[in-house]
Amino acid sequence: MEYILIIVSAIFVNNILLAQFLGICPFLGVSNKLSTATGMSGAVCFVITLATVVTYLLNQYLLVPFGLDKFMQTIVFILVIAALVQMVEIVLKKISPSLYQALGIFLPLITTNCAVLGVAITVVTKEFSFGGSAPHLMNLGEATVYAFATSLGYGLAMILFAGLREHLAGNDVPKLFKGLPIALVTVSIMAMAFLGFSGMV
Repeated sequence: MEYILIIVSAIFVNNILLAQFLGICPFLGVSNKLSTATGMSGAVCFVITLATVVTYLLNQYLLVPFGLDKFMQTIVFILVIAALVQMVEIVLKKISPSLYQALGIFLPLITTNCAVLGVAITVVTKEFSFGGSAPHLMNLGEATVYAFATSLGYGLAMILFAGLREHLAGNDVPKLFKGLPIALVTVSIMAMAFLGFSGMV
């Protein structure tokens, strides 16, 4: 039951894009086409989940025992994320060159995507309370489920937004609102819609 609460909370209630506003740059930059948004969502999903697991283990078994977590945590986490993004870039270049080209500059920008670092830091520093339990730091299982669910929430928001932007591109939008302004209005309405889930967990 606890894992279900984590999943529902991470995807709908505390959506990383629409409630926490992390990772907005690639969200606005890559969401012009549904295919590109789907590819970016997959890459971010992989990086967030893997980075959270690796950084959690490094934090628990290397940084905390040696008392390095207070001042080395962010640097170590950024290095791990950068290495993982390089790995995703190499794999995408070999497996899907078209998606690699479509993602362009936004693929290396996953390194600086604050959503990835935000999730990694959140699971090792913030105390959580699920289903009335006492607040506690997440264990590895909870951290992995939270990271994966958060990345699914990121992907869901990005794919929905990309679909809406593709639809808007074919509509008669007033000249003043064309492009980014109507995109920002759309994402604010999406954020308000997701607020409807706030009483669930």
